[in-house]
Amino acid sequence: MRAIARLALVLLLPLAGLAKDFVHPGLLHTAADLARMKAKVAASAQPWTDGWNKLLASPQAQLGYTPRPSAQVVRGNVPGQNFVVFASDMQAAYQSALRWAISGDTAYAQHAAAILNGWSSTLREVVGNSDRFLAAGIYGYQAANAAEILRTWPGWAAADQERFRQMMLTVFYPMNHDFLTRHNDAAITNYWANWDLCSIAAMQAIGVLCDRRDLYDEAMTYAKSGRGNGALDKAVYYVHPGNLGQWQESGRDQGHNTLGIALMGPIAETAWNQGEDLYGYDNNAFLAGAEYVARYNLGEDVPYQPYAWGLGQKGDRQEQPVVSAAGRGALRAGYELVINHYVKRRGLAAPYSEAYAAKLRPEGAGGGHASTFDQPGLGTLTFTRDAEVANPRPSGLVARRAGGGVVLSWWGAVGMSGYRVKRALAGGGWQTLADNVSGLLTVTDTQPTLGQARYVVAGLRDGREAASSDEVSVATTPVLRWHLTFDNGAKEPAEFQPGATRVPGRQGLAAALDGKTGFVALPRGAVRTLSDFTIAAWVKLDAEQTWARVFDFGDQRGRSMLLATRSGKGPVRFSVSTVYDYNAQVIDGAAPLPTGRWVHVAVTLSGRLGTLYVDGAAVGGNPAIDFPPWRLGDTDQNWIGRSGYANDPYLRGLVDDFRIYDGALSAAEVAALAR
Repeated sequence: MRAIARLALVLLLPLAGLAKDFVHPGLLHTAADLARMKAKVAASAQPWTDGWNKLLASPQAQLGYTPRPSAQVVRGNVPGQNFVVFASDMQAAYQSALRWAISGDTAYAQHAAAILNGWSSTLREVVGNSDRFLAAGIYGYQAANAAEILRTWPGWAAADQERFRQMMLTVFYPMNHDFLTRHNDAAITNYWANWDLCSIAAMQAIGVLCDRRDLYDEAMTYAKSGRGNGALDKAVYYVHPGNLGQWQESGRDQGHNTLGIALMGPIAETAWNQGEDLYGYDNNAFLAGAEYVARYNLGEDVPYQPYAWGLGQKGDRQEQPVVSAAGRGALRAGYELVINHYVKRRGLAAPYSEAYAAKLRPEGAGGGHASTFDQPGLGTLTFTRDAEVANPRPSGLVARRAGGGVVLSWWGAVGMSGYRVKRALAGGGWQTLADNVSGLLTVTDTQPTLGQARYVVAGLRDGREAASSDEVSVATTPVLRWHLTFDNGAKEPAEFQPGATRVPGRQGLAAALDGKTGFVALPRGAVRTLSDFTIAAWVKLDAEQTWARVFDFGDQRGRSMLLATRSGKGPVRFSVSTVYDYNAQVIDGAAPLPTGRWVHVAVTLSGRLGTLYVDGAAVGGNPAIDFPPWRLGDTDQNWIGRSGYANDPYLRGLVDDFRIYDGALSAAEVAALAR
């Protein structure tokens, strides 16, 4: 019955988007990649030759290797566990296919085909405890990679190829889909990033191998916007200044932390080979994560943001207050892929990733890690490439206001010895803000130009400016970004939902919300660019309602910034969270918002200092707010009068003069709004 249900799932899925052909081979390696390996090995070029010798020495790359296919792959602490056999056999198929592609010796192609054919004619299911999903993901994507290389060999019979594809579609894909959809019936935060990542990698690889655009798109959509920890912006939990991206498993241990890089890399490389730039997504977020993990495992300190999540089916709150030293210094294959994209293809500097990769070079099969079969390895042979950018320059410069200053971070460029940060003068021209910056690429301007500050970063070579970044600017005094008076109807960027009407307000018209279905929606990403901010409004409540919202900006992916008229403990509350409220940082007032009269309420954030105001007076504060609105990402639920949680009540009352400022108003400025 289980097999029938899986087959039905696969057959019922739409074959959408098949008009756009896939590149083949197009998973970890394209035809151009294989040709490069072949040419470099033939020319005895280094380091490819050393990488080739690692392949030749691998026990899984020998014609005498004997596969052991079976009807079940079992992983988990259960009787009959045998997943290592399947994992080893899939590495043998991959390595044999590589030996054929590089050497031209068809004996290795025949051997790879025999391994894949043996399993496709025998395997019926992957079983065990929850670890069965790891087996379906980690070894599933590796199996697809072996077949993707071998598909270019004319000797692999079409019927055998089709049987292998059906095995991937009916045994592996349904498990990948099921895990990403249901997460083994646990809380969405229960499973670490690696669990999602291996399922994404397998689903994506199966989609390409089987020419199923729907499967590929399902994997890519999850990588960009999934609810679980494997989505890119959740796997890279917190980006610190200087582009150090704290990996989601940093508080767990370093063995699993490094596995995250080894799993995300193949997903990004496959996407690249199919014409999508996941590597560059969200200002190179993956590289930020790789640099963080590499830096810490090279023995250097890293900043750390405490991580909280929900464990088990009920989501019981857990917290990791410090970065884990368990397994620190772990060396795992995967970084050759990272640096050969960012450094060689893109010309970005990745000093920690480069130093980490050098420790494993030449990378062996499986990478020489204790968990040998968790990654293909052999990256020195397969991913090393010549530099492709002639004149790299600093890039990705970001300027964010924080308190009285502006924090700058950027990506360095290959070949630069340091960086000069320059600020525009009010009367024209530029002045040097910081010179010969190296190490972490971040600088704080403590006295920015009043009004609007402009910056550029120049890369230095031999003490001279060699190339410069694009210029960026940031407002340094508060700017009113959104002002909803509710007087201008359709001219205002706000959508009134059924149950919301315009009625006479405190001044002009106000939004009247019925407490049942009415709310006002702002556009997607309404607060995406804000760091320091002010949100203020006049509110007249008809009744006390616990957890009714003045505003709630968030999504269904656990990110929210809200102001509740009354919390479960009573007082008015501001809260911001990026992990389903588990890491919420709050500001509580002294009492609930009063009813039956107009009340002015405002929240400001200046640096890390958050302040809550009622009727122009500060009623609560928190000096350690670490999640300014830009960390919420491109939120699509930006609501006035409605909560992101279905069980919370809709606000019943009036809202008028709703304002969002880019920048924190002073106490006096807030008091003036409240008059």
